[in-house]
Amino acid sequence: MMPGTVHVVILNWRSAPMTLRSAEAAMRAMEEVDGVVTLIDNDSGDGSFEAMTAEAAARGWTEGGRLRVLQSGRNGGFGAGNNAAMRVPLARRADYVLFLNSDAFATPDMIRQMRDYLDAHPHVGLLGCRVQGEDGAHHATHFRFPSIGSELEDAAQTGPISRLLSRRIVAIPMPAAGQDVDWVAGASLMVRSKVIDQVGGFDESFFLYFEETDLCRRAGQAGWPTHYLPDAWVTHIGSVSTGMKEWKRPPDYWFASREHYYRVNHGRAYAFGATLAHVAGLAIRRLRALMGRDDPTFPRGQAVALLRHALAPNNPRQIYRPETDRDPT
Repeated sequence: MMPGTVHVVILNWRSAPMTLRSAEAAMRAMEEVDGVVTLIDNDSGDGSFEAMTAEAAARGWTEGGRLRVLQSGRNGGFGAGNNAAMRVPLARRADYVLFLNSDAFATPDMIRQMRDYLDAHPHVGLLGCRVQGEDGAHHATHFRFPSIGSELEDAAQTGPISRLLSRRIVAIPMPAAGQDVDWVAGASLMVRSKVIDQVGGFDESFFLYFEETDLCRRAGQAGWPTHYLPDAWVTHIGSVSTGMKEWKRPPDYWFASREHYYRVNHGRAYAFGATLAHVAGLAIRRLRALMGRDDPTFPRGQAVALLRHALAPNNPRQIYRPETDRDPT
């Protein structure tokens, strides 16, 4: 059987130099893989599209159709931008789509390893790989689905509660070999095209965050499990477009995405229960601080934001205001 073909999609938002660096690594990793790379700009409005188009042509990447640069036409978020790239027809349909962050750099054999794994495991629908920082530090990208229990544990950050709810903690230890997990982060996510045909692409109601969690859940319900492959890896800087490392607490679009994930997958009553569990966990954490345990990173205002979204109508974007929030891919 012939090896599968791969369509690599790299979404850009006002980070053209970083996206071109990611594209350079992807092009190198695609030398032994049949397929195409798409750079899609999410209506950056800062000259990114023009800069990427010119640079790609200057480097000869666009010759023979191996790379193309597209414009989404609007900044609808991570899922909408990636979906826009998939909607533009290819000369030949790929067997797999690899969604790669603009600040993620494929190692020379990463794409081939991921493709080979899916070729050898036809029942697997989605595949993530090992993600590490430029300093070599491992980034946890292999997870359980979030739940009421995980919300309490994550917010409380208290030893006894973490031990009691150890099977609900979202982040799991890195598997030693390729195996199934609930979901993987979208920094480097390969999806079988048949899965996209069956369950659709990303839910564009999510502006950013939880869209890959939702996709993995929908695929799993349709009989397509998600696996994690530690043997293939990608270097990831992280938070280049979102500025997440500088957050004191998440912006409104994070809370909106979290609320939408729970509502669409579990119903509004469960979503409200998850919020109450998180608020209870924050109360426990705050009580510990009042008892003398210094907690300088306590997320002030987070409980209010959670409750505000929990009580909002069924519109995941009704709070999001691009003129006040940082506007990422």
